Amino acid sequence: MTDSPWDRTNPFTIDVRADAKHVDGYGHVSTHNYVQWMIDCAFAHSTALGLPETTCREMARGMAAVHFDVDLVGSAYEGDLLKVSTWISKSDGKLRLSRHCQIIHAETGRTLARGDFDFVCTNLDNGRPVKMPPRFTETYVITSEEIAG
Repeated sequence: MTDSPWDRTNPFTIDVRADAKHVDGYGHVSTHNYVQWMIDCAFAHSTALGLPETTCREMARGMAAVHFDVDLVGSAYEGDLLKVSTWISKSDGKLRLSRHCQIIHAETGRTLARGDFDFVCTNLDNGRPVKMPPRFTETYVITSEEIAG
């Protein structure tokens, strides 16, 4: 058993503050913000790994989300500080990779959302699937394990 609030080891994490612009008419953070923050975290992770958007654009290669499944298990409110994490959870080293994402409330450690995203390597010039270049297969590797809970 572990005291970690994370679903996997070695999270890549960004901090996000829920502002008034993120709150809907019900008084809590609107659903689409959780998805946006997960995607923002994935891009930040790629940048931290040495594959920023500018490099991908120069290579005309990128990882395009083709499917995602997000579970909202709690609510955030204006002023809350959230920790958004991502991990590469699967990679075939050829065309596809998957990421797991998790958002926790920074103060309580309570999980608010989990998401699983499937990506396909894409030719950015024509939008078609294409084999991952060596730089992608060397960079996008699994560096975590699920934490048994």
